[in-house]
Amino acid sequence: MQFFDESLLPENQDPLVIQVAPYAPSFMPEDSDDIPVSYAEQVQKAVDCYNAGATVLHLHVREPDGSGSKDLDRFNEMIDRLRTAVPDMVLQVGGSISFAPKSESAAAEWLDDDTRHMLAELKPTPDQVTLAVNTNQMNVMELITEDDAKGTTMWDVYREAYTEMYYDAGPKFMKEHMKRLTAAGIQTHFQVGCARDLETVERLVRSGHYMGPLVCNWVAIGGGHDGPNPRNLMEFVNRLPQNAVFTVEGLMRNVYPLCTMGIAMGFHVRVGQEDNMWGRKGERATSVQQIEKMVRISEELYRPIATADEARRIYKIGTFYGSVEETLRENGWLPNRNTNFGVANMRSAPLGALV
Repeated sequence: MQFFDESLLPENQDPLVIQVAPYAPSFMPEDSDDIPVSYAEQVQKAVDCYNAGATVLHLHVREPDGSGSKDLDRFNEMIDRLRTAVPDMVLQVGGSISFAPKSESAAAEWLDDDTRHMLAELKPTPDQVTLAVNTNQMNVMELITEDDAKGTTMWDVYREAYTEMYYDAGPKFMKEHMKRLTAAGIQTHFQVGCARDLETVERLVRSGHYMGPLVCNWVAIGGGHDGPNPRNLMEFVNRLPQNAVFTVEGLMRNVYPLCTMGIAMGFHVRVGQEDNMWGRKGERATSVQQIEKMVRISEELYRPIATADEARRIYKIGTFYGSVEETLRENGWLPNRNTNFGVANMRSAPLGALV
């Protein structure tokens, strides 16, 4: 991604899209006063987050006992209620459905491929479903400290399970999942942990398996993903195509400095209880308070907050492309090489041929 001399000026940046993840499937309701359980509580949380400035809602659903739901009917019910309560908000369903471990001794497991593919059949249709890229370790406990989580079920009960957590997202699954989501008119939102996985997304595009906008999060949570090092962020940015829609996502209190860098550079941000429960060290912060902080930081830099209509435009919701060539061009990637000499294969042409 190229930066120009004027790229850091707010008038040359899109308004800030704030993505919020308030439902926190990695924690239980007893871990925080800010985790909603009932339908009514979950819907009200979405309303509160929207009113605070978030325009993209990362969605998980709870069972009545507070555990993470894997019941697609409950997702359908929740989406239907949200479409009424926050009709303009971009609804983004977490593609894992829920990654909370089932028991103290069980490693956190994701649902099988057939069940995850059923996310393309949700009614009402969400705007997005997230897709993790490549089977990978997801040991969030590399970065989460005792100060962060002691006294929660994550630390006191399920620490070993979260240490051994991984997600399964191999080539066969990714290709089929993107195909089904696109057929249903649902945008794939890529959850990308490092530049290596971004390369996989590019290859999937170049081979025709995804033809839509590159809308992605950089998921800097360590344990198989990048950690919260600014050099990692800048290398990831260096590898993005020019027109990517890019959101910075961190873990615990690292969320604030990483998101501040993202705001300054013209990118978008994610906050919420799923990623972070803290403000200052030792002081809890609700999802709404975290949104409000992003709003203040952005406004201090004179960058406006996106309205719901602007967020849909920025995210290119409902946009799909008709060919590999169009997808590459619209996202800002170079075209595929071809057998005839031309712009498409200049990088591999002999030096003398370019003189």
